[in-house]
Amino acid sequence: MLKDFVKLETFLTVARERSFSKASAKLGISQPAVTQQIKFIEKYLAAKIIERKKNGIKLTTEGEELYKVASALEKHIHIAEHDILKIINKEITFRLGASFTIGNYVIPGECLNTIGQAINNDINLTIQESQIIIDQLKDRKLDVGLIESPIIDNEMIYREWLEDELVVFSNTPIPKTLKTEELYDFRWICREENSHTKRIVSEVFEDLGVSCKSFNVLSEVSNTTAVLQTIKRSKKDESNPVVSIISKHAIADEVQNGELFEARLRGIKMARKFYIVYSKENKHNAFVDKVVDFILGGNC
Repeated sequence: MLKDFVKLETFLTVARERSFSKASAKLGISQPAVTQQIKFIEKYLAAKIIERKKNGIKLTTEGEELYKVASALEKHIHIAEHDILKIINKEITFRLGASFTIGNYVIPGECLNTIGQAINNDINLTIQESQIIIDQLKDRKLDVGLIESPIIDNEMIYREWLEDELVVFSNTPIPKTLKTEELYDFRWICREENSHTKRIVSEVFEDLGVSCKSFNVLSEVSNTTAVLQTIKRSKKDESNPVVSIISKHAIADEVQNGELFEARLRGIKMARKFYIVYSKENKHNAFVDKVVDFILGGNC
């Protein structure tokens, strides 16, 4: 049993996620496969280790004991993998892909350096649209991707990473909380139709009964940097501000310094997740594991 750590890894993931479906998504295997592996362990131990509940799962007494043993084993395996990486000392350039907001505003340069130090190799960062990152992962042109939307592909594993929030912002003071009717008072810089940000905003506005077609739209731009620079360079007019919608991460420094002003819609939070994504073929790649664990550990 101890020689087959894959099944124990599945058990640990189910226990930590408190869900068979979440464990399935995290491990990149089907939910029936997760169930089958848990049943194998229970048959091997001749004991029930997990009980399904309405609000998740609960470990039995035997499950709690197994969790302690499996966690200790996992810790020693991670230490061993770290030592193996030292032995390999393989000279590679680790290829990291990031979507525009993440690559330009979330991942600082020093983070790339510390990732490189963690795997003792160079890091190359490519900034592209999320769909292109997925395509490059499939073509083995990238090792790991950081994307703003889970573009579902059965060949990929997706790990939830950070929570992002989209906010309304301007280069002139605006109310911190906006009523729906106030949205029509602004001049707008909008995102192009095919952007993920545009899709999220459109869904929120549709729920609010807001029609973007009735906005005073000055222009449409293609990415976060273009939005940010356009707003910064806009003529300041407190009676008729120029506004747009952007990730809170992209303007955090400017808001703190008083250069830009952010607002949220009353009663609505435009939230989304950032994801780490990599090919199922790299599921047990030591370098990929190291980088993914490093990022998930809050080191960036």
